[in-house]
Amino acid sequence: MDQVDTVTRIDLDIPGIPHDAMRLLDIAISIVLLIFFGPLLIFVAALVKSTSTGPAFYSQRRIGYQGHEFQCLKFRTMTEDADARLAALLECDLRARAEWLFDHKLRHDPRVTPLGRFLRRSSLDELPQLLNVLQGSMSLVGPRPIVAAEIPRYGRRFVHYTALRPGLTGLWQISGRNNTTYRRRVALDVVYARRRSLGLYGRIMVLTLPAVLLQRGSY
Repeated sequence: MDQVDTVTRIDLDIPGIPHDAMRLLDIAISIVLLIFFGPLLIFVAALVKSTSTGPAFYSQRRIGYQGHEFQCLKFRTMTEDADARLAALLECDLRARAEWLFDHKLRHDPRVTPLGRFLRRSSLDELPQLLNVLQGSMSLVGPRPIVAAEIPRYGRRFVHYTALRPGLTGLWQISGRNNTTYRRRVALDVVYARRRSLGLYGRIMVLTLPAVLLQRGSY
């Protein structure tokens, strides 16, 4: 029996955190983090602008709570012609096309700038998502926000993904990130949706720091 099938048999009535309480916790912590990381956010934004052509920030439409779409913020890590570069690469490189179809990731992505590569490995590119958390489209802990093209990968388990706000961090981030399969990523999202609690929320927040510092599965 695989992990995804196992987690779908977990009792749905496991007590969790009321959404209002989670929201208040997200607001309080994100405000503190924005104040603490404010100078770093300004410095990185200036660095992105000064080292490549284009805006400092990048937003992409993602699927959020109850299936509503939102604009997910990041520091820009790619060149301005990223879409054209990806299309050209996938057209001529069969290996890259297979890798992209497998999990929408490329280990050696020609679109990523030198600074962008560092920002991704250090996870600094995701700091602007604290604004998404404050605005209410994301939570500090939850499933990673997906694009519409990834919905079929969730199948009937998509309902678990949309039951919560997507998270800045989550079980996937502390469990190897890109070193895991997409199937396991879905399983981890289902586990969190069903077992969500204040203890699990806090544990994931604490374990995120060493996961980021060790750069496990980030590229």
